[in-house]
Amino acid sequence: MPREVWSMRALVIVESTFGNTRAVAEAVAEGLASRADVQVQDVDASPAELSADVDLLVVGGPTHAFGLSRIGTRTNAVARSEPHATTGAGLREWLERLHPARAGVAAVAFDTRINSPKVPGSAARAARRRLARLGFDVTRPPESFFVSGREGPLAPGELDRARSWGRALATPEELTHRTA
Repeated sequence: MPREVWSMRALVIVESTFGNTRAVAEAVAEGLASRADVQVQDVDASPAELSADVDLLVVGGPTHAFGLSRIGTRTNAVARSEPHATTGAGLREWLERLHPARAGVAAVAFDTRINSPKVPGSAARAARRRLARLGFDVTRPPESFFVSGREGPLAPGELDRARSWGRALATPEELTHRTA
């Protein structure tokens, strides 16, 4: 007699300038790993087409100049000699070349940003809109994780919150229902 099995394959695509967004992506992946096969991949090494076994796409990037980073904002970060900064393609460029979604592929977006009402904008909101235009199922709102300053570090408790968010993404409602 077949039994029901919940399983999911998740791919986390991350752009990180100062290492904070990468730390959040790893924490989200830890939470997802409680019930999903998950892989974290840097945006500059990510393919334009998702493999057929991906059920959930998680994208994350830093908020630069009120939204997704641009070549100019990344160049500025490199000029400050940050070890994780890159002038290569960022999340914005990757989303521009990403192929439309297959039916049933869910996607969520997160960002890192300064926790200040005086600093508006969110890379996650912009990424979520782009994912929706590509046909992904983006029923969850974007999530922001906060840094204490422009370059970080992450605010206290944010990695724990990222793990919890990852676990929430791996609930049965989010998982692909399969029989084994």
